[in-house]
Amino acid sequence: MKDNELTTINFNAETSPPQKPKESKAGFNAKLAFAIIAAALGSSFQHGYNTGVLNNPQTLIQSWMSSVITNRTEGEVPSQSHITMLWSIAVSIFCIGGMIGGVMTGYVADRYGRKGGLLINNILVVVAVILEGASKSAGSFEMIILGRFFIGINSGLNAGLAPMYLAEISPVNLRGAVGTVYQLVITISILIAQVLGLNSLLGTEDLWPTLLAITVLPSIFQMFTLPICPESPKYLLVGRGKEIEAQRALTWLRGPSVSVQDEMDEMRAEYEASKLVSKVTIRELLTNNSLRIPLIISVVIMLAQQFSGINAVMFFSTQIFMEAGLTAENASYATMGMGSINVLMTIVSLVLVEKAGRKTLLLIGFSGMGVVTLLLTFAMSFSKEAVWLSYLCIVLILAFVIMFATGPGSIPWFLVSELFNQSARPAATSLAVATNWAANFLVGLGFLPLQDVMQSYVFIIFTVIIVLTVAFIYKKVPETKNKTMEEISAMFRQQSYQ
Repeated sequence: MKDNELTTINFNAETSPPQKPKESKAGFNAKLAFAIIAAALGSSFQHGYNTGVLNNPQTLIQSWMSSVITNRTEGEVPSQSHITMLWSIAVSIFCIGGMIGGVMTGYVADRYGRKGGLLINNILVVVAVILEGASKSAGSFEMIILGRFFIGINSGLNAGLAPMYLAEISPVNLRGAVGTVYQLVITISILIAQVLGLNSLLGTEDLWPTLLAITVLPSIFQMFTLPICPESPKYLLVGRGKEIEAQRALTWLRGPSVSVQDEMDEMRAEYEASKLVSKVTIRELLTNNSLRIPLIISVVIMLAQQFSGINAVMFFSTQIFMEAGLTAENASYATMGMGSINVLMTIVSLVLVEKAGRKTLLLIGFSGMGVVTLLLTFAMSFSKEAVWLSYLCIVLILAFVIMFATGPGSIPWFLVSELFNQSARPAATSLAVATNWAANFLVGLGFLPLQDVMQSYVFIIFTVIIVLTVAFIYKKVPETKNKTMEEISAMFRQQSYQ
């Protein structure tokens, strides 16, 4: 569709403000909870578990990599820099896969649906588990790298499909809380990876392949539970024009005692509006003002989430604690404490997001992270000179995680689904998720080399980025709490004419 045609449609919509639908009486119920668990546990677990699983057994796997290379070269021991580079690749290849999965999200969501895409995506988990689980017996660290690549593609797809599905099956009044569940499962799975990775459990020389292969269990769970749940009602109606199936799905999710007429009317209005415009492409996202503004917001928030430094802490927390002066054992327990705090605060944010709002929590979270990274820079700089500063580093990293979990951790994943209507959502989600994984990759690959050069002052980079993010959120990010999709779209149309 041409830009002037889009402008005409937007102008007509702007001059005829939409009537706000009646407040939905739909609430939380057992079937909705079942659908949330089936979608989130089998998807975001892969994202979180594989983010944290290499943390504790890092030394063991690096030593094994060294021995594999030594055997191949008939006794020539590889340099530490060589092993560090291989390890950085093994860590960051997960994010390259995530980028590819993110780019594929729009196509998969439209072609197979949200539920269908999540189910098909489990094939990649099986492939990854076979490669990683058999890597040691095969004497091939390349199999770990390849397995991490496939599980990365899976996680990238999940990062777009699962929040989209959760947002589309949720009542408006619960949309933020349900959207936060994706991040909550990520934090829980990171903690599980950290606990299982202890050398008293699976983080041993013999059992670390099992530690990597456990990621298949949530996938099996999803393949048995998600087929029971309906496809997204909004996808069925707006994406496929199947009104009867959409009403059945919505009734299943809301319960037989709740009238779904208001929600169906709202979806019908969106469906009729979608007939007036062609399917939104990446080009239209970039050229149409009413779409470009929310796209910029989505991309910036995704970049900010990763460049805040959170995954530098998640990927390399044990090493950071050791750099601060802790023993290897104490560093592992400090990492677990960090994971526990992350879970607890994400649960708190699940409640706060519908009370305080998205913008408020983003401002509080990022502002707190900025203060913490500044203090952490100085504490780590002098930690070798005073023992108490080592423990202050632990406190500051925990505070950093608390601030992240308050809002920046969960909100970006579902914010993109709130900012775009059905026709633009898959393409916008693809761009936003791919951007997030690209930033994740750069942090994973570049943090250790930067730390070698800058030492503790590496966190200054994150501080500067966070300060710029806070200014952007304050000026540009709207509040979407309790707003319908049409109200949010009308707000951006109005901005595009100013």
